[in-house]
Amino acid sequence: MAAFTREIEISKPIEEVFQYITDVSKASKIMRNVIESNWITAGPVMVGAKFKEVREIRGKKAESIIEVIAYEPNKRYSVKSEMKGLELIYHYYFTESKIGTIVQFICDVEVYTFMMKLTKPMFIKILQKEDGNHLENLKREMEKVSV
Repeated sequence: MAAFTREIEISKPIEEVFQYITDVSKASKIMRNVIESNWITAGPVMVGAKFKEVREIRGKKAESIIEVIAYEPNKRYSVKSEMKGLELIYHYYFTESKIGTIVQFICDVEVYTFMMKLTKPMFIKILQKEDGNHLENLKREMEKVSV
């Protein structure tokens, strides 16, 4: 079951939107707590590729290794991270619209330890606060008018 979902329409072609969201070097522009994001694996983006993401959370740096678990150009992109009995998966689905692209985001959170089961509701609230508006940030970044 999804922890939370979001959907947004962006006035850009599907190819541009997909390329932007799969470019990990742009993560800090749409996810405000991300301060660094770099590929660990060489080569093109594909299932199994991994990158390191560094976030600043309450003044402290936290690193995650994130793995691409689904990659269908211009259709679907999913990434997964795991830590201490918790699995976090971000799914993105892309659909063409009359004015550009509809992006659907689904956040799944799975827990595997008793402690994580107790803290899951709090963790989901934190995720919503940190990343709940990232599609709005994506839209704002992509629809900026160049002068």
